[in-house]
Amino acid sequence: MMRTVEVLFVIVILLGAFVITTQFAVLPSPRQAFGTNLRELSQSTLETLDAQGTLSETIFKDYDDPAWADLQKALSASLPPNIVYNLNVYNLSTNQDDVVTYHLEHSISDANLGADSDASSLLVTSPDVTFTQDPQKVGGTEHPITLYILNCSDANGWWITGYTGQSLAADIYDLLSPYFTTTVLINDTDDLELLLENSTSLEGTIQNAVVVNPFGEAVPIPYNYTQNGPQWDEGYYVIDASHDTYSKYCYTLGVKTQQYNWTWVSIVGYPLYYVSNTETFTESSDQNGYGIHGMIQVGPAGLNAFLRGIDNKPYNDEGGVPVWQWKYYWGAWQWVYGDGSIATDVDVVQFTDNALDKCNYYGIYPSPSPTASRALPTSIETDYHLNMSALIFKLKGGYSAAATYRHTGGAVEGGAFTAIGLTRIPDVRVAALALLVYYNPTIYKTVFGASGTSVLVTLQLGQQGGT
Repeated sequence: MMRTVEVLFVIVILLGAFVITTQFAVLPSPRQAFGTNLRELSQSTLETLDAQGTLSETIFKDYDDPAWADLQKALSASLPPNIVYNLNVYNLSTNQDDVVTYHLEHSISDANLGADSDASSLLVTSPDVTFTQDPQKVGGTEHPITLYILNCSDANGWWITGYTGQSLAADIYDLLSPYFTTTVLINDTDDLELLLENSTSLEGTIQNAVVVNPFGEAVPIPYNYTQNGPQWDEGYYVIDASHDTYSKYCYTLGVKTQQYNWTWVSIVGYPLYYVSNTETFTESSDQNGYGIHGMIQVGPAGLNAFLRGIDNKPYNDEGGVPVWQWKYYWGAWQWVYGDGSIATDVDVVQFTDNALDKCNYYGIYPSPSPTASRALPTSIETDYHLNMSALIFKLKGGYSAAATYRHTGGAVEGGAFTAIGLTRIPDVRVAALALLVYYNPTIYKTVFGASGTSVLVTLQLGQQGGT
């Protein structure tokens, strides 16, 4: 009997608790619990109409413009049949204390929404407003720097798989020309000869210029610097009765870079590994071993010779010791120039923090983790009086995959060398970024247009029908 009473007592307590709870609990309406999410629908509708241009093209017009009727039709077509709306347009004004005030300018509605509704808002900018970016010119107005891009029609490239030197020249032009007062395409090796000889017939200023070679591991060579040309001794060198080389031309490029205070840019791979002239190198043997004709291999000697040239060192006699040495190298006896191959594979590299910041600043976004198989050792700084700056990728084991090296010592100072030692396929955005990081031009951003260029639009939605 006592147990029965206890059970009845528990039942009474539970029933009482249930009754009290239901009296105070506030449950959502069926529409809120199971119906359309009016806030999300309102937001997505505003964003869709704005993306289509319907919203921004209408709300800045006079209220009697026919575009408002078209906006109402677009609203009705965008919403379910049982949804009613109220769209308000507010002008914005700011007083001297930076307090923003909202003034209702226009309103359209198709029904009385009642209490059960929800809304969202969107800040809309007039289509008449123009945003511009005006980059500072490298060198400024007092000392403008000319950008020269090798676009030689009579040369072939290598390590630029899928591209030609000419197509990459066009891409570089698009990326970098806004930052230079004058940009000149060197369209054949005859024009390159004029550039090397400081001719006044070329547009722009040769002194202090930037010279970009988009032919990858190859570099165009004018006829005059080839074996049978009048300036052959500045390009061609006989090692012995059975061996000759065009590394002397690469040495001359280094000398010119120092003499004219150029920034010479190699966009990918091992710099100056081949020389190319399709009209001069026409023998069947004048190819790189992979079927690309019109070029002759120079090998690692090209870069070594260039660095000696920029440092004003003699080409082949330093302290009475010949720079060319007959050595057992890479499994065979051969002539080796200087230290031989100095670039190495460092696998995947990562951007420096500064380079990442500059990507956002200049709006240039190369691949963030490329592979570098032609990275250069930091030891070239001491070997050739260079100062590494504008580092693009973090150093790996004492090697740099992309940087600019400024010649700041030795007998005569001047000149710089930008080397991008990445693996093909080339990404000219890295070379463009490297130059911009080095010269660091400012971007001046401007917004102009009529006053009252932004308004606040709210869209309130309600739901008709049963709950």
